[in-house]
Amino acid sequence: MLCLLLLASCSVSKFIPDGERMLNSVEVISYNKENKSAEARSYVRQNPNSKWFSLVKVPMYIYCLSGKDSTKAINKALRKIGEAPVIYDKKQAELTRSNIEKMLHNDGYLHATVDHETIASKKKNRVNAVYYLHERNRYRIVGVSREIEDSLVESYILKDTANSLVKPGIAFSINTLNKERERITDYLKENGFYKFQKEFITFIADTAHHSTEINVNMKVAAFRANVQDAPTPHRQYRFGNISVVSDAGLRLDDNILSQCDTLAMGRYNLLYDNTPFIRPTVLTNQIYIQPGEYYSQSKVDRTYNSFTQLNALRYTTVRMRENPQNDSLLDCYIMFERRKQRSLLFDIEGTNTAGDLGAAASFTFSNRNLFKGSEVLSFRLFGAYEAISGLSGYIKDSYFEYGAELGLRIPGGAVSSIIPAEKRLLRSETQFSVKFNSQERPEFERQLLSAAWSYLWSRKETMQHKFDLLDLSYIYVPWISDTFKKEYLDNISNQNSILKYNYENLLITKLGYSFSYNSSTGSGRYAGAGLSVRGNIESSGNVLTAANTLLRTNKNSSGQHTFMDIAYAQYIKGDIDITARINFDSRNALVLHTGIGVAYPYGNSTILPFEKRYFSGGANSMRGWTVRGLGPGSFKSRNSNIDFINQSGDMKLDLNIEYRSRLFWKIHSAIFVDAGNIWTIRDYKEQPGGQFDFKEFYKEIAMSYGMGLRFELDFFVFRLDCGMKAINPALSGKDKYPLLNPDFGRDFALHFAVGYPF
Repeated sequence: MLCLLLLASCSVSKFIPDGERMLNSVEVISYNKENKSAEARSYVRQNPNSKWFSLVKVPMYIYCLSGKDSTKAINKALRKIGEAPVIYDKKQAELTRSNIEKMLHNDGYLHATVDHETIASKKKNRVNAVYYLHERNRYRIVGVSREIEDSLVESYILKDTANSLVKPGIAFSINTLNKERERITDYLKENGFYKFQKEFITFIADTAHHSTEINVNMKVAAFRANVQDAPTPHRQYRFGNISVVSDAGLRLDDNILSQCDTLAMGRYNLLYDNTPFIRPTVLTNQIYIQPGEYYSQSKVDRTYNSFTQLNALRYTTVRMRENPQNDSLLDCYIMFERRKQRSLLFDIEGTNTAGDLGAAASFTFSNRNLFKGSEVLSFRLFGAYEAISGLSGYIKDSYFEYGAELGLRIPGGAVSSIIPAEKRLLRSETQFSVKFNSQERPEFERQLLSAAWSYLWSRKETMQHKFDLLDLSYIYVPWISDTFKKEYLDNISNQNSILKYNYENLLITKLGYSFSYNSSTGSGRYAGAGLSVRGNIESSGNVLTAANTLLRTNKNSSGQHTFMDIAYAQYIKGDIDITARINFDSRNALVLHTGIGVAYPYGNSTILPFEKRYFSGGANSMRGWTVRGLGPGSFKSRNSNIDFINQSGDMKLDLNIEYRSRLFWKIHSAIFVDAGNIWTIRDYKEQPGGQFDFKEFYKEIAMSYGMGLRFELDFFVFRLDCGMKAINPALSGKDKYPLLNPDFGRDFALHFAVGYPF
């Protein structure tokens, strides 16, 4: 690769026309303490060639490997993958200078100037562009006055002056004035002024000579449909007839409406050209507007969003039309088309678990309108097979898994139906599920039967909540091989309490709450930046323990309360996961991730169930270790068949930093550093060194580093990550720091996965 880049760098000149120069770099320098250079960067019209990891212009060098003959296939491929050298353009540079200057003027620096200079690069035929910002003094608003031609509009605006963005004392900014125009427009549209537009609002700034003080006069014009029309008062509209148009197409005209039959639904009408396929009450529950109330843009938007959440509908639109009998009323038409009700999906995949090959398949049937209420019924059958190697003394040498899952999702629910329309949630859904799973391994057979009832809701698109009202799981172990019993469960010298606990019949009764928050910020080449937060808290066994205590029931031989002669788990668990993305440009981004989890078994349990324990290592955690290969604490693996049980814990810490860069076409790459570990709260003899200690835990934080490739398709991402251990708390001496003493066979891990790690 290095040789190819050196060769390409020598070939760049042949793609630079005679008399022209390649743009090598762009720099924006500010001389003001408020430093507007970062904001000014977004106004640069011509940027230099992109760099991998903000360091090397590899895409340009790949392009320059191509020959002059553009008809050859190899040259076409190299040019498609690469990026042509950016030739410096004087016109674009002048537009950049002018745009930055306008940006400063709009931000209150009315006498700001911008100078542009080109500096010859050390390399031949290359130039560096520099823009110097001279902001000078910033103007401030000292007085605000208003001239409003419409008395009704004036009464509304004067009532809302406390929320005004334009006030004496603030810095003068065209951006602020535009935001005020939009704010007032939105406010008036919330109060019936359907046809009001921000163009009716203008600002006049009066500046005094030799002063940075400005008086601002806001003018609000009367209504004009066209420029040549005479001014008239702005009309305040109320909602008239509200109709839901089903399966009549998304066009609104009298010909279509005349073909529909009408079904009265209280305050609303249902218009349809076929038999209604969805219950009318389901539709009315999605409507946030009422006949007779003032027009409200936000309620119209909420109505539209609510209809788009219905799985039975394909397309939705909301149209307004003036009532022919009363021109102060707006008739509202909510129009939609139905979606295909039933679907079948068949999936098949190959698996590779530590070198053991296998295959898995699933069949899913879905009905998106089961009871004519946009309910989604899904039924899934799945199965998997895997050949297992490395086991001796067992009759079987393969792994079978099969099961079925039945799910039902109902829009809204009992909680949503009793909430008034004006306070109703943006989205709510009740979920029910029943699942059966059976695993047959050479060592044991294990079956899981679970049932869950959950309620999801959200008030804002960025925030979602989920409450697990009831989640029952029954784990049944019908068979354990004699070899496994003899070597691990019944062997006194090799007995493992953690292992034994997870091969007993167990009942888990969970209550839980989780939330997710996702905000995207930035625009243009910085779009996609933002913050994502997910949290979860759950508990199990408390209700049953309270009932057993109240009834004074007897305990089993292990000192545990039981329900129907089955011991149940009791614990509390909480997790939080935070991811922040910072975009440097359209090709390079920095992603920071923190994951913290703590679970505590108590009362009826001294050990967490296997399904609730934390693990570390693998494609989405510490990538220098294989799956479940790290921890807890300084615990050292003995490479035995039961280390997957011992390498688990009650606490988890993940700290990750990843620099992502787009290489070419759909190929992306990343360099990363991971830190973290897992620990146990109690001191288990099977996990020496695994207990968490405030005074020592920082010495047990593992670290790894590496690089990865991502193949980004439209709907999913293939990922290949290569990780190396940097600090291994399970080892001592110089072996504890593989960063200084790497052993490729011991410290390297390769991970293939789908999707990003965080």
